[in-house]
Amino acid sequence: MHMQTIDSVSIHDLPDLLISRGRYSASLEEIRELTGSSYAAVTSGLQRLRRQRRVFSPTRGLYVVVPPEYRSWGVVPAGWFIDELMRHLGYRYYVALLSAAAYHGASHQAPQVFQVMSEGRVLDRAIGRVRLSFYTSTHAIDTPTELVGVHTGSIPVSSREATIVDLIREPWASGGISNVATILAEIGELDGSALATLAARHGRALARRTGWLVERYGTCRDFGPLRLAARLDQGEPDLLVASGPRRGRAERAWRVRVNVAVEPDL
Repeated sequence: MHMQTIDSVSIHDLPDLLISRGRYSASLEEIRELTGSSYAAVTSGLQRLRRQRRVFSPTRGLYVVVPPEYRSWGVVPAGWFIDELMRHLGYRYYVALLSAAAYHGASHQAPQVFQVMSEGRVLDRAIGRVRLSFYTSTHAIDTPTELVGVHTGSIPVSSREATIVDLIREPWASGGISNVATILAEIGELDGSALATLAARHGRALARRTGWLVERYGTCRDFGPLRLAARLDQGEPDLLVASGPRRGRAERAWRVRVNVAVEPDL
């Protein structure tokens, strides 16, 4: 975002100026233009601000202001800067998995890592006490999301149904299948058609796992679309957890082989 031109400002006053404009981040080029200084002078000044915990840099060329109430952290909550970070990197994204579930009110404990689904590969990073984990999906650009307000604006968070499908698809990133069952009991009523559409994008096995888990631990009025997506008249039962042992009882209703114990924390 290009800044409105004004009289140059000292690098020391930059954080207060940005906050006064409702901004919490700026690129290196924007800062150089605003201060009217050389890259060397700007870089040196930003290093001083970083030592003072008044700014931090989540990626090369982007700086985020730390307001006084977060100076002890030296960083702000991930939701405050994830949108600017992903815009700077040039990738579309949404908040996903356990972080999305927490925004939907389904989390016994606050997630220790902020999880993001991106259309392109982004490296995980830790900035002080804030940790970000990135997952890549070709569906990051067309997954249903809801805009959630944060202190610095709004961020896209996967819908309830998309959150559940992602959690079931990647149980290793979801605290395990028992944690997914716990979230299902907390997240509220789910739309069967939406679940079916989203699960079917990843094949019948995921539709079967989704149907089995939602029917037992979640709330959904219409399982008809999921049953169609699960193609229950075809093939052998699919493993509940793909990476688990290839044994367990077969549940005929959803053609799922329950190969791990599911023990939700309810």
